[in-house]
Amino acid sequence: MADKHLPLPLHHTSRQIPFSRPATPQAQPLQIGIYGLGNIGYPMARNLAAYKTSQPVSSPPLLVYNRTVSKSENLVKEAGGEANVRIAQSAAQLVIECDVIITNLANDAVVKSVYTEFSKALTQSPPARNKIFVETSTIYPTLAGELDNLISYVPHSRLITCQVFGAPAAADKAQLVLIMSGDYRSKKEMAYLLVPAVGRKVYDLGENLEKAPTFKLIGNSIMLGCMEVVAEAQTLAEKSGIGAKAVQMLVRELLTSPLLISCSMMIAYGDRMVNDSFDGSNGFAINGGIKDASHMRQLTNDHNSPMPVIDAAYSHLLTARALHSAQALQGHQEFNTLDFSAVVAGTRVAAGLDGLHSGKYSKVIKDV
Repeated sequence: MADKHLPLPLHHTSRQIPFSRPATPQAQPLQIGIYGLGNIGYPMARNLAAYKTSQPVSSPPLLVYNRTVSKSENLVKEAGGEANVRIAQSAAQLVIECDVIITNLANDAVVKSVYTEFSKALTQSPPARNKIFVETSTIYPTLAGELDNLISYVPHSRLITCQVFGAPAAADKAQLVLIMSGDYRSKKEMAYLLVPAVGRKVYDLGENLEKAPTFKLIGNSIMLGCMEVVAEAQTLAEKSGIGAKAVQMLVRELLTSPLLISCSMMIAYGDRMVNDSFDGSNGFAINGGIKDASHMRQLTNDHNSPMPVIDAAYSHLLTARALHSAQALQGHQEFNTLDFSAVVAGTRVAAGLDGLHSGKYSKVIKDV
């Protein structure tokens, strides 16, 4: 599909939203719903509810649905009660009642399953008003077309892809960067809803729905590639008698220099590697990293654009997960799930070191 609207140049910073403001306000306030209250979806929902209540024009409470009901209940309490957030009893209720449906889900299979539920519900109860679906999950680009096929059969319904960049801490502070592609008018309307409610900036990548998820994977490949480089450097430092902590000190020095770009996430994950802090319940779980790396590798294959560091990182993530699974079978795993900083386990094993416990191999003894 040819893009009728050129993407905003990535160096452009004079505007946070690359669209003119919608010409006229809504005749009645939008009913907004969110499906998926994970590490990113939960703070997005909380911030959106808080933003809506701060506006001078009253609007209906945010409607949320999550398969783990306790998360929805916690959100209602944190948001100040049912005047601000209501819990849908089913995906069908959410999609039938809402004008805007935002999804943030774990993987492609779940995303497709949920949109199939949406399509079935709306086929049985066709909407009389416009609906906008905002898919924010990290998915493989071609899935966007499949979702569009499911939604395009529903009258008055439009889909946009709106992938987000930012760690949970950025989501918590409504500092996400939003990457949009799809129907132009829907993007414009959603941009003014989501900034500054959940994000700080929007990039428009045109009408082709595959562009935003493609760019999301490209962006994530930078992070994963950087982590792989740090992991390899730390491991080489261990084998060469310098020590991983020395490399991490250098990383901090280089990346916090006023002459260079700061990368606090790389510092944070490097710290996890050095300290074997691989608890996936407090970070980005390894299954998510493997899923993203798998998508990146498929994307490089589709475009004949090799990325060897991602191939290596994917292999090392699998190694880390295999080590963890073996520990679980023996009943002595330290964490219920690994964080994807455990990618360092692959480079350690390749170098003949213990993958998940750096304390089990000889450390560097500094010369006096």
